[in-house]
Amino acid sequence: MTISHPDGLALTQAGHVTRLKWHRLRRCMRDPLFSAEVMEEGFRLGASMELDLRVRGDGGFVVLHDALLEGETNGQGRIAEKSRAEMAGLSFADSSRPLIFSEDLAAVLGTAHPAALLQFDMKDDFEAIGAEGVAHLARYFSDIPASVIVSGASIELIEAVRAHVPSLLRGIDPTDALVAIYQQVGLAAMEQSLLADLRGATAPDTVYLAWQLILEADAEGLDLIGLCQAEGTWVDAWTFTLKDPEGGFSDGEWAAFSRLMALRVDQITTDEAIATEAAWHKRMSAE
Repeated sequence: MTISHPDGLALTQAGHVTRLKWHRLRRCMRDPLFSAEVMEEGFRLGASMELDLRVRGDGGFVVLHDALLEGETNGQGRIAEKSRAEMAGLSFADSSRPLIFSEDLAAVLGTAHPAALLQFDMKDDFEAIGAEGVAHLARYFSDIPASVIVSGASIELIEAVRAHVPSLLRGIDPTDALVAIYQQVGLAAMEQSLLADLRGATAPDTVYLAWQLILEADAEGLDLIGLCQAEGTWVDAWTFTLKDPEGGFSDGEWAAFSRLMALRVDQITTDEAIATEAAWHKRMSAE
């Protein structure tokens, strides 16, 4: 099996499709962080992509990971204290690229391929975002044709999204809590905690789990992916990035990655989607 032009969208094994999600709007590590150009290409192709959102002082959002403008941008100060107008002239620190605001996302989502999926990874909790921020999501994203999934560590926030913007998909990431339970109490307690999350008030469409946790549980006989899928929930394994994209999988990487595929994971988050797809087909053709 050969593939001439990998697009970094998905892999298929035994009839099961596993999407490759572009972490922080990157198809490869050479792409700039949160690239509007990469996002537009993903919309054209129907890619699954992820970006981080920070709440602004006016209740809207900006595509950034950190709480402070320093580092990722040429600005200064706390994002939660800044309005869109105050940040309008700023750019990303690595170039003159302007910042991306939530209103911009709403405008371009209407052009997306029907298969496109954009994850809003909310970096603030409900206390910071509040009813005003949830109302902003409802105002701009309730009626868009493309699929948007809102995820975050704040269960209260995801519950509020379910109540006020039911058209949006929802995701949760219980990884840290599950790891703590696993280490302190054991495998069975972790399983029960995850089941409670799946059956809880957030009603998640996708659960985001560290791939290392998935494989460690699998080695002890617990299939976290199967458990979630039995509850009607997708599983995203994060974040699997090849150390040597040009060289492909090392033997250790291949053992881990091929096991995730054998477990029929629904999505894998990566910073090297195109290289991962090419390396997958190269390995599979040699098997």
